[in-house]
This record gives sequence, structure tokens and C-alpha cells, in this order.
Amino acid sequence: MAWLSDLAATYPWGIYVLVALGPFIQEDAAILSAATASVAGLGSVRGIFLSLLVGLSISDLWKYWLGRAAHTHEWGRKIAEKPGVQAAKSQVVQRLGVSLFVARFVPGTRIPLYLACGFFHAPFWKVAIYVISSAIVYVSIAFALFHWLGDMAGEQIEKYAPMVAIVLASLVIGYLLIQWRRARVAKQDEA
Repeated sequence: MAWLSDLAATYPWGIYVLVALGPFIQEDAAILSAATASVAGLGSVRGIFLSLLVGLSISDLWKYWLGRAAHTHEWGRKIAEKPGVQAAKSQVVQRLGVSLFVARFVPGTRIPLYLACGFFHAPFWKVAIYVISSAIVYVSIAFALFHWLGDMAGEQIEKYAPMVAIVLASLVIGYLLIQWRRARVAKQDEA
């Protein structure tokens, strides 16, 4: 992994850009990778932490606006009028904070909930506060855990941390691909 250290030394700002862009590709893998990069000393812990928070926040909040845009179309308004959707709206809007905090920690729930918040016209400023707050909590836990494990492992962590992050990111991405494939097969079977 010396190439990564060389790259970080040559382009010190590059790690922050990569960390900020990571959530747009896969959020959980980005968090694991950023925490690993901070333990490995590929940038300042504060800089990596803040870059990740900016990337997470922008990545999550633009989904709200996609939901808002869907509601402007006639098909979206028809869907919104259905009784089951109205019941879901009331549940989401009434329990906005709890819903958004739970979604942060439960993979597979964030995107639908952020879209729903926009679709249901939940107040953007409230959604933004909860999304950013939950990101701070989640990233803080991840960084604290990785740094605590790094302290326990000592110097060896710098050697193995990037590989562990790659393996963990690969497992998360593999799991998501398997879930996507199963859903596609199930949809084809229904047809």
C-alpha cells in the first residue's frame, strides 16, 4: 500500500476530494475507507472527517430534492393521493427525526426515506438538520472505533488497515449487488 501513501504525499488534497466523493458511490464503504485513511495517516483526521461529512450531507440531501421533483409530475401527484401513501406520509412527517436517525444506521433504508421526505414535502431545514446530525454521530462512532482499534493494534494497523478497508468495502458492495440481483430475479419471476 506504499503507492497510496506516495499518492497522498504527491496530491495531499486528493484524499479529501476522494473522501468527499465516496458517498456518491457507496456510503457505507466510503465511511469505512475514510476511517481507515484517517488511521493510516493519509491526511489530517479533522480534514478527512469534515470531507466525509460534506460528501455524506450533499449525497443524502440531493435525494430529498429528487423526491420533491417527483411530486411535481402528474404521476407523482396521483401516487401521493392514494390512501396508503397518505398514511406513510403521516408516519414519516410525524416521526421525522427518529426515522432519519434510524435510517442512518440501517443499510438500504436511507435512499427511500430521503426520497420520501422530499416527496412528502417534509420541511427541508428539518431534514437537513437530522441528516447532518445523524451523519456526525455515525461518522464519529466509525472514526472512534477505527482509531481505538488502531491504538490497540499499534504500528501494524498502518500496514493492514487499507487492506481491511478494501475487504470490508468489497463485502458491503458484494452484499448490495447480491440483494439487487435477487430483487431483479424476483421481479422477473413475478412477470
